[in-house]
Amino acid sequence: MPSRTRRLRGRSMEPVDRGAAPEEVAIAFDNVSKHYSLSLQKHATDFKTMLLHLPRFISNARRPFVALDSVSLQVRRGESLGIIGPNGSGKSTTLRVMSRITPPTSGTVTVRGRVSALLELGSGFHPQITGRENAVLNAVLLGLTLREARAVLPEIIAFSELGDFIDQPMRTYSSGMFFRLGFSVAVHVEPEILLIDEVLAVGDAEFQKKCMDHIHGLRRQGVTLVLVTHDMLSLPMFCDRGILIERGKITDEGTPQQVVHNYLSRVERLLSLRDEEREQLKLAQALP
Repeated sequence: MPSRTRRLRGRSMEPVDRGAAPEEVAIAFDNVSKHYSLSLQKHATDFKTMLLHLPRFISNARRPFVALDSVSLQVRRGESLGIIGPNGSGKSTTLRVMSRITPPTSGTVTVRGRVSALLELGSGFHPQITGRENAVLNAVLLGLTLREARAVLPEIIAFSELGDFIDQPMRTYSSGMFFRLGFSVAVHVEPEILLIDEVLAVGDAEFQKKCMDHIHGLRRQGVTLVLVTHDMLSLPMFCDRGILIERGKITDEGTPQQVVHNYLSRVERLLSLRDEEREQLKLAQALP
């Protein structure tokens, strides 16, 4: 299958050079930032509430939120990268930019290869159509032709173990059934790059093991894996390298064991601090 290269460009266009030849790199971030604009308005439930907060509604005040702040990284072909960090640190935004769901505000993103992403449970599924129809639709959206999607459909259905439910509307599915079908589609479209955001924690233990075995199989085939997780045991199990993201920046990088150890040590130390010491630490981290 020919390799596909996509570039998303913001304002910064400096090349990334970390010693790897371009053909060896599956994903490259060069000074990538992602900003969101958050509204300061509170939802008005009635006319009286709106009048009481009239200046805010008139001004339409907003504040910026920096999800990623000048992040540069490379993921080599066939490498498995694990990303950890506290909630709101920018982990899921990183995967969204990698999967081209959202463009960077600035910087350059280069992706070489067919990307399959399992980011949110049920994302991309239409609740009113059947699991079978959703499987074909999503396989096409992930890059297969309609003929290829129909050809691989029996494998998708068999792996998902949904049985007769495959012909029921997806609004009748449980969260575990959503996961079964979503994972099955994602790994059967011949991905060169597989992005997974935390969803391995969903589903029964037997199916989770089946998914983990399949991921190990994809790794042996040379598929590039990027995994975001709060499960610290998943990093050394699936990944060759780990990074820690905090406040939109990469603050640690190394072997999965090293990154997990350093992060947990810092969390344990933070939990042992008094309230005033925690606030002082947060203020110090916020300073440039």
